[in-house]
Amino acid sequence: MIRIAAVGDIHLGTDSRGSFAPCLAGIGDLADVLLVAGDLTQHGRVSEAEVAAGELATSEIPVIGVLGNHDHHSDQADEVAAVLGQAGVEMLEGSAALVRAGGCRLGVAGVKGFGGGFAGASGSDFGEPQMKAFVRHTKEVSAGLRAALESLECDVRVALTHYAPVPDTLAGERPEIFPFLGSYHLAEAVDAGGAQLALHGHAHGGTEKGRTAGGVPVRNVARPVIGKAFALYEVSARLDPAAAVPASV
Repeated sequence: MIRIAAVGDIHLGTDSRGSFAPCLAGIGDLADVLLVAGDLTQHGRVSEAEVAAGELATSEIPVIGVLGNHDHHSDQADEVAAVLGQAGVEMLEGSAALVRAGGCRLGVAGVKGFGGGFAGASGSDFGEPQMKAFVRHTKEVSAGLRAALESLECDVRVALTHYAPVPDTLAGERPEIFPFLGSYHLAEAVDAGGAQLALHGHAHGGTEKGRTAGGVPVRNVARPVIGKAFALYEVSARLDPAAAVPASV
């Protein structure tokens, strides 16, 4: 059994120093790993990343994260990721990490993801170059997620993104903006890559629980949705990832 703490959209700014670290006190008694589903900063500035890094560095357990759209806003995404990495936060983008916990090997594959929409209401790479580029980027990052999942040799696979892979966890948001909140290409990667759990953020007005077409549980861990410092999930290793249902998800 692996215990996962997860949160997204903590949106730390330069005035947030000392605001999140106290929430992590004693986290080692509750979880084996902390996963952060993007938007660690408010505007994607290095100065904000330094605050986020300082807060997360107090964690008693490994921290793994992906960037969100806010973390890209100031065109300093690489620098933001580097600052977080120097503080011990393992940042993923089309890559994966392994954590040994609860007698199991937990594999986490992560990408920021992107928009595009969902079955029956999605964009296509047709027409103007701008639309083609938009959908092509979604497909590329989703392919990166699948490859990262498939590269893992572990007992439990978890997909970590910022954008949503399913519309279920967007319920509560205006349907008109669903195409800007996630993409079904991410869900296809989650299913094909054998994930047992998918975690995302981004949709502040959404819903916590959803599921891919392949039956993988999806959880929206945006902080405004879960209403606390982090959500806790327990995941058991199963022989058949497609049939795996986390014990306490």
